[in-house]
Amino acid sequence: MTTKRMYEDLGSPLPPNEFRAAADAIVSNIEQVIEGKTATVRLALAVLLAEGHLLIEDVPGVGKTKLAKALARSIDCSVRRIQFTPDLLPSDVTGVSVYNQESRDFEFKPGAVFANIVVGDEINRASPKTQSALLECMEEKQVTVDGVTYPLQTPFMVVATQNPIEMEGTYPLPEAQRDRFTARIAMGYPDAGAELAMLDVHGAHDPLHDLRAVADANVVRRMIATARDVHVADAVKQYAVDLVTATRESPDLRLGASPRATLQLIRTARAVAALESRDYVVPDDLQNLAVPVMAHRIIPTAEAQLARRTTDSIVADLVTRLALPSDRHRSPYDTRTRQQQQSTANPYDQRRR
Repeated sequence: MTTKRMYEDLGSPLPPNEFRAAADAIVSNIEQVIEGKTATVRLALAVLLAEGHLLIEDVPGVGKTKLAKALARSIDCSVRRIQFTPDLLPSDVTGVSVYNQESRDFEFKPGAVFANIVVGDEINRASPKTQSALLECMEEKQVTVDGVTYPLQTPFMVVATQNPIEMEGTYPLPEAQRDRFTARIAMGYPDAGAELAMLDVHGAHDPLHDLRAVADANVVRRMIATARDVHVADAVKQYAVDLVTATRESPDLRLGASPRATLQLIRTARAVAALESRDYVVPDDLQNLAVPVMAHRIIPTAEAQLARRTTDSIVADLVTRLALPSDRHRSPYDTRTRQQQQSTANPYDQRRR
């Protein structure tokens, strides 16, 4: 990377040791509240560093809102929470122009979306009209009210939760909005040990109240700049395109993943590589991210639904059947010969063999 490639809105990338220290601090801080879900916590952080948005979908009571709040409180930046209800109006989210009698002019009153991290609780309980108020915010990081466009802050992330089993009083998210979420994750039930430890930690006091910020908005911006600088080889880019194309050609799907999915798959892979202390993306990153990044964007056919095939299983099956690039383990910055590589194979390769 050349020094001319500067990100004026982010600042300079963090050195590797500072990036790792900041990431570990954020993950450890969140794990004071969320027990036994390290992979889920790291994926949530990766979505933040990929400049994306996160949809947390699971049954009630497994810590969806706690994860969103813990991530927000771990960063010393502006946070707003929106409880989505059927009577919520679009202006409650974006803001509204109010007439000021003193100045005899209209003043814009910013809505809840004007924050670094916006926590949308039970997003599918709001009407489609209110849900659509987030479309421009999530994609373009701006809000347009009465013909005037207002930019949003950086970083900006929407963390939304929804319960998949409560159908009464809910509105399914439209395809256009689901496509704007970088990843969809499920918390899942904790294992017996983690649930037992939770009784001791959460039984008498909520540790969320004691959570303190371990990073600020400036550090997060520089971490985002670091993730942007992660290298993606042409073979890895082609593999990402092949993955997304496979969803469009699958006989089990009537709607495949969009080009936006390809972009967000690469962006999230860059963030994951940075979190694993790598300055390059490997195809394994894309394989691990395929389900959380693509499964919520696709629509199965009626036959697949009758066969009880979920979108997660369809994407996972496509990943197993798609051939990997032959140079999957080679760093684009590795100048060693093949013979030298074989004599000093890296630990990541050993894990995957």
